[in-house]
Amino acid sequence: MAEPDTVTRILDTAEVLFAERGFAETSLRNITSKANVNLAAVNYHFGSKKALIQAVFARYLDPFTLRFHAALDELEAQHRHDGSTIPLEELLETMARTVLEVPAERHSLKVFMRLLGLAYSQAQGHLRRYIQEQYGSVFRRFTELVRRATPELPDAERFWRLHFVLGTVIFTLSGLDALRDIAEQDYQDHVSVRDLVRRLRPVVVSAMQAPLPELPAQEAV
Repeated sequence: MAEPDTVTRILDTAEVLFAERGFAETSLRNITSKANVNLAAVNYHFGSKKALIQAVFARYLDPFTLRFHAALDELEAQHRHDGSTIPLEELLETMARTVLEVPAERHSLKVFMRLLGLAYSQAQGHLRRYIQEQYGSVFRRFTELVRRATPELPDAERFWRLHFVLGTVIFTLSGLDALRDIAEQDYQDHVSVRDLVRRLRPVVVSAMQAPLPELPAQEAV
């Protein structure tokens, strides 16, 4: 029993400190001190700080990937009978539902969203490679279904819009406590996470379906 407890304690501590301080700013000694373990335990179970960062993400992304693949299987089966394309709204709703389900057994959705934001904003090339190699299949599958649901969008424009949507979701959910406090104090609006997702959904759908921007023609070189 002692070994799993040690691993869990290290992971629990690491994910909170990474979310609060960032990856570069959190040392292994910060983690071992907070988790009340020695450095040898971290090296024994994980081998390196990079491997520890990846293990923190795996705790969320392993169950997320399994559930999201299963949810997309169900969606595709429903629409296979009539040969229809899965609507964008259903794809985004399915992803949101899966995102909400997974962190229930972890610290919180807020912590994971902060970690996800850091993965893209900090210089962690190894982490982006790890996510792409280990979990890229489910995101490529989702992107392909989004492509079919938005045939009017050029590929480059769809890429940017998906990342704009991702940024909106990460910002909103990672700052959830502060946003809910403001809503309650200023507007007497009490919202659950699921209420917030229902409000967020039409915004991100509209963003994906907005008219194409008029971009200036590139100057000849």
